[in-house]
Amino acid sequence: MAVYFFYGEEDYNIEQEIGKLKKGLDKNFLEMSFKTYSNPKFPDLISILRSQPMMFGKMLIVINCLDYFSKSFEDKEIKEIENALENNNDNLDIVFVAQLPRNEGKKLDSRKKLFKLLKKFNSIECPLIPTYKTAELESWIIKQGKTKGIKLDKDSLTAIISQIGNNLRQIDGELDKLKLFAYPDNLVTAKMVKEICISNEDLFAFSDFLMENQKDRALLEYRKLLDTRYPLEILSTLQTMLRRWIILKAKAQNCTTLELSRMTGMHEYVVKLSLQKLKKTNLKDLVKLKENLTEAEYKIKSGQTFDVEKEVENALFR
Repeated sequence: MAVYFFYGEEDYNIEQEIGKLKKGLDKNFLEMSFKTYSNPKFPDLISILRSQPMMFGKMLIVINCLDYFSKSFEDKEIKEIENALENNNDNLDIVFVAQLPRNEGKKLDSRKKLFKLLKKFNSIECPLIPTYKTAELESWIIKQGKTKGIKLDKDSLTAIISQIGNNLRQIDGELDKLKLFAYPDNLVTAKMVKEICISNEDLFAFSDFLMENQKDRALLEYRKLLDTRYPLEILSTLQTMLRRWIILKAKAQNCTTLELSRMTGMHEYVVKLSLQKLKKTNLKDLVKLKENLTEAEYKIKSGQTFDVEKEVENALFR
C-alpha cells in the first residue's frame, strides 16, 4: 500500500498524478477498484481508510480533503487516522487531495496536525506556474510537447504563453490541436499557434463589439469564430477570459500589473493590453454576461438543449 498527498492550485497536475496511479488498476474492474470521496465525516473516513480490496486486486481511493484544513481534529482523531494509514491493506492506495481555488493566493495551513501527518507520506505540491516565470512555463510546455511527439521553437513558446497564459489544461489541449495541424511535420511554429489557437485577440475583437452594444458586428465576429471553433470551446475560453476581466476591472485601481498578472495567470503584457481595452467596459455587464454563459453551459451539459450554437448565441446577445 501507499499513501499520497497532492495539494495546490494546479488541478491539471493533480489530475495527472492521480492518472498515473489509476494506470496500475485492472481496467476490467475500474468501477469497483477506484473510489472518490469528498470530505467524509471522521467515522466514515476511518472506515474508508480501512477498506479491504476484493478479488479484483489493487484498489485506489481518492479523498478530497480541502475542508479538513478549515477545522481541527482532536489529538486522538489524528492518532487514529495515522494508525489507519500505517496499517491499511497492502493492495490499497490512498490519495488525499487538497485542491485550492485557482488564482486566489490561498495556502494550506502547514501548522495543522493533519498537514504534518500527510506530509510524512508521498506528498507533492502542485502550485500554479506564474506567467512571469517564463522559463519554467516554457520548460513545462517543451516537456509536454515531447510526450505528444512534437517540438516547439522559441517563438512558438512565446506565442503560446502570450495567447493562453499559464492554464496548463488549456495549453495541453492546444498542443493536441497543434500536433494535428503540424502533421506530417513535428515542428510547431509561432505562425501555427497564432492561426490555430484561440487567443485573447480572437475574442477581444468579438467582445469589444459585444460590450459596445454593436450586436450586429459582434454576431458577425462570433460566426467567424464558429468557422474554426466548436461553440462550447468558444464558451469555455470566453468564461476563462471573463473571470480574468472581472478581476482586472475590480482590482485595477488598487493593484499593480504584476499583482494582477499573478491573480489572473495572464502575462503582464497581456494584462496591460487587456486593461486598455476594458476601459469602456462596465463591470456589471461583464458579470451579467458571465452569468448568462454559465446558465447556457449548464443547459448544454445537462442535456436541456441540443442546439448548442443557438444556446450560446442567446446567452451572448440576451
